[in-house]
Amino acid sequence: MGLTTKIVLAMLLGIVVGVLFNFFETSQVLGAGITGFINNYLTEGLFDIIGRIFIASLKLMVVPLVLVSLICGACALSEGSRVGVLAGKTLALYLLTTAAAISLALMLALVFQPGVGMEGVQAAVAFEPKPSPSLSQVLVDIFPSNPVDAMAKGNMLQIIVFALLMGYAIARCGEPGRRMASFFNDLNEVIMRMVGVLMVFAPYGVFALLATKISQLGTEAIFQLGKYFLVVLLALALHGLGVYSLLLKLFSGLSPLELLKKMRPAMVFAFSTSSSAATIPVTLSTVEKRLGVDNKVAAFTVPLGATVNMDGTAIMQGVATAFIAQMYGIDIGLSGYLTVILTATLASIGTAGVPGVGLIMLAMVLQQVGLPLEGIAIVMGVDRLLDMVRTVVNITGDSVVTTIVAKSEGYFSKEVYYDGNYDSVASSADGNNSAAERTSG
Repeated sequence: MGLTTKIVLAMLLGIVVGVLFNFFETSQVLGAGITGFINNYLTEGLFDIIGRIFIASLKLMVVPLVLVSLICGACALSEGSRVGVLAGKTLALYLLTTAAAISLALMLALVFQPGVGMEGVQAAVAFEPKPSPSLSQVLVDIFPSNPVDAMAKGNMLQIIVFALLMGYAIARCGEPGRRMASFFNDLNEVIMRMVGVLMVFAPYGVFALLATKISQLGTEAIFQLGKYFLVVLLALALHGLGVYSLLLKLFSGLSPLELLKKMRPAMVFAFSTSSSAATIPVTLSTVEKRLGVDNKVAAFTVPLGATVNMDGTAIMQGVATAFIAQMYGIDIGLSGYLTVILTATLASIGTAGVPGVGLIMLAMVLQQVGLPLEGIAIVMGVDRLLDMVRTVVNITGDSVVTTIVAKSEGYFSKEVYYDGNYDSVASSADGNNSAAERTSG
């Protein structure tokens, strides 16, 4: 049985076990003693420990993987002065997809109006949002004053800037630079092998995570906020399957179905961890080995996307903003919704790829249009489950943009993408063009 099949089976089994545990707890059909044993020793005990260890192991790989991969990629690209062009394409596509995501979310929220009829709902849980940074502070915080501190805190944007600067400098240092480049390339191979070792234990981690999370979630909150929940899911599905497929076909001519099929392992990880950052090792490995993207491009675009490209989070912010406005009977008008689009798009740049951070950034969006922050407490009930789904959309967007950019720059293998199942003449022509582009680059 392949690793992907094992992970999918572990995910399904985890969901089934989580639903059963939640049913036993709410219905008390097994008695208080057995239910207490399940909660104390399985859900909050063994499964929780295994899940947290697995997440910690994934996060262990994130900083060294991003740092070393980006240094290698920036060094290789800087030799041909392509890093500026690649960065421009990547950022433009990420911002385009985020703006499209928030626009789609607002449109669906205005059509289905999930907040209408809930004007009398009171938040059962008080929500005290952390102070949200200003957009100017977000831009300033991109640049590190202490790279060691940035690595210790896992500040991905600062790590990315430092790695790009170091890679560019290594490419311009002659013989010392070549020795350093060789060292980082070897280190990159070692880190990728560590990722491979970790993947052996992935099915167990995925099972434990989902069994714990589904058991704790329950279904009551989903029924109470069913319309909001379904509108967010619809927006995520349309964006993840429709918008991304259209962009991939339009800008690269590649088959979207092939990409979606090969990204399944990364999607499963994203769903179970609810963290774009923790999924970076799996996303990076998948786009290189299964989609045929060269490490020079993937090492730059994937870590950047996990920090900047938060389309799923932007969708949640758009629907939640309209939902809260409708629930409180506040009309923010066209200018207000345009402000939401702009703010959510820019806020996604400063949104860390960790679970639950979207709610903090939602507070920033609500402040910009004068909506009450208390409304966040109402959507918190179903946000954990939606967080799992929108993380899948986030990493799918990362892979789509990475593939588009790699193909446009000539750092892409069509043979790997289609597993060799495409016209041999087209393959030869594509290979010759790719080789010529790499030589000229």
